[in-house]
Amino acid sequence: MPLDDNITFAEYIWIDGSGKTLRSKTKTYLNKISKLEDLEWWTYDGSSCLQAVTGDSEIWLKPVCYVKDPFRANCNAILVLCETFTHDKVTPARFNFRHLAAKIMEEAKSEDPWFGIEQEFFLYEKKRPYGWPAEGYPEPQLQYYCGVGASNAIGRQIIEAAYRCFLYAGLKIAGINAEVAPAQWEYQVGITRGIECGDHMWLARYIVGRVAETYGCDVDFEPKPVKGTIKSLSNPR
Repeated sequence: MPLDDNITFAEYIWIDGSGKTLRSKTKTYLNKISKLEDLEWWTYDGSSCLQAVTGDSEIWLKPVCYVKDPFRANCNAILVLCETFTHDKVTPARFNFRHLAAKIMEEAKSEDPWFGIEQEFFLYEKKRPYGWPAEGYPEPQLQYYCGVGASNAIGRQIIEAAYRCFLYAGLKIAGINAEVAPAQWEYQVGITRGIECGDHMWLARYIVGRVAETYGCDVDFEPKPVKGTIKSLSNPR
């Protein structure tokens, strides 16, 4: 169905009180967004995100960065990364550390700091790494790193789709590769300047989670969610 050319879908994204999990919701604008200042502060229920109590649950979202939305590519749509603040719009909400990092980067801007980040993650399906046998464990590590073939590059179709979404959005993603364990992948953010590296890393986390969602999968960013050695993969923790 055709939409008014001026309508913009803005997907507000934030880190919840776990410090790990991303949340999002969509705000409709009846105008095109051309700069960050066009985006309004918004609120959500912090008591449902581990950041507030029921009697005082309103948490404010402050837009700090936005990119094109690869999931709504046929209309005006953006992904909006936000900082979170309590009801006074001054006190940072639980696990809002970006505002501290932004201050440090502002103080250090004369040094023009450059950063790159490697982000590893596992694809999961029904609480088990994606593509692993229903019983037992896959072949020992060694063959999977940068591997090729259905038995080695497990879930390539998911990360390939995410890679295209990263680049469509405008994220500075240097590359991707299969990692040392089956269903483990990596993308590299950078080179970027200042706070942009962290912003792009978190937006990429959101995107890969959304892409995996369409395949019925989850993403686990824990560095080693399954115990194992180079010789064998033992029981999960």
